[in-house]
Amino acid sequence: MKQPDLPTPFPPPPADNAPTLADLLREQAAIRPEAPALLLGLRHFSYADLAAESAARADALPASGIYCCRGDNESLALNAYAASWKKLPFFPVDRDIAPETLVTASLPTASALLIASSGSEGQAKVVLHGARQLHAAATAANRRLPLAPGDLWLACMPLCHIGGQSILWRTAAAGAAVMVHPDFKVERLAAALHDHPVTHLSLVPAMLARLLEQGCPPPPSLRHVLIGGAALAPALHARGQAAGWPLHPSYGMSETAAQIATWVPGDGPWQAGLVGRPLDGCEIAIGEDGRIRVRSPQLMLAYLGRSRQASAIDASGWLTTGDLGRLDASGRLFVTGRADDMLISGGRNIHPLEIEAQLASCPGVRDIAVTGLPDPVWGDRIVALLVGDADEAQLLAHARRHLPAAALPRHLIRVERLPRNAAGKLSRADLRALATRQ
Repeated sequence: MKQPDLPTPFPPPPADNAPTLADLLREQAAIRPEAPALLLGLRHFSYADLAAESAARADALPASGIYCCRGDNESLALNAYAASWKKLPFFPVDRDIAPETLVTASLPTASALLIASSGSEGQAKVVLHGARQLHAAATAANRRLPLAPGDLWLACMPLCHIGGQSILWRTAAAGAAVMVHPDFKVERLAAALHDHPVTHLSLVPAMLARLLEQGCPPPPSLRHVLIGGAALAPALHARGQAAGWPLHPSYGMSETAAQIATWVPGDGPWQAGLVGRPLDGCEIAIGEDGRIRVRSPQLMLAYLGRSRQASAIDASGWLTTGDLGRLDASGRLFVTGRADDMLISGGRNIHPLEIEAQLASCPGVRDIAVTGLPDPVWGDRIVALLVGDADEAQLLAHARRHLPAAALPRHLIRVERLPRNAAGKLSRADLRALATRQ
């Protein structure tokens, strides 16, 4: 196996050039060669092992172009390191995306990672990030939820999404280790938490709900559970907190290289929609239309095939998102939903999240989502899709106690599961289609 060139000490990158993922591996291999870096099932890599493995893998990669890679989380992790070693823009894709239909344009020379956004509404866009954006995001995240050598981040999120890839950058920047699971399985995750000193964990709310349903306890080593991808219902937060899970609701997206705001206890008691203050170096504002605007060194280069100016980033560097929110007097961000999900019932603007947050606390509700269907009287007729055994009369009585008349569900549909993507986000389009069929 070819051994990588590991200078000692590792020279800092030039002031105008951020370190790549391979640079971070070289640095950690020079400083702490025997420290744990990557755990893949029974295969455990030290930083020296991982640098050697990724350098050897890089020899088999093409000399130029975009490296599109399909596969499970384990192969996507190893190939992410290898692509960086070869200075190839890395494009991890899941089995539902045909990369040949997405890679249609030349890339900026700074491109290091391509990520297909979730596409929960309409066609997915491909986000371009450079090493500067990814390293800035990792540095800011590691300050908010401190990560250091000796820590272990368990990654069960899909590595074809930014929430998974960002963990590779955070751990390499901090000299910590990452344990990569091929997917989310409650039994496997529970065993790993029991057998390994996991300190950090990323979950979407649906994953947290599964762990709580199975009675899985958090280990004493666990300090931070980053919750993202979808809104965290107050009832689910209360259950997790009561069970001892150290939850940190967050807000981020592919365009911001994952989290850009994260709640910590210093932000005060958690409330529905609260995702804390912006990370260091990040700015958040609310537009006149209620949309969240962000400006940050971790903001994407562009969308694939579009210039920076055409990608919704204005001349001052602000990106206007499709999310609605508000900032309180102390600068804490509350996310209130998607602008394009707004319903109009009885002449009143109502967001599905407002209804879902209240219905989720009804006994017997394991998961719930709300959509609207055209109605000649109400405008949008509120339809609730329920996972659980809550009685319909009980749910409606609960809704009447907590919601205005215009927000009350007019129809209830029981389903075995809600349409969510791999990152845990609800597909609102699929919800409407399901409600229409039934």
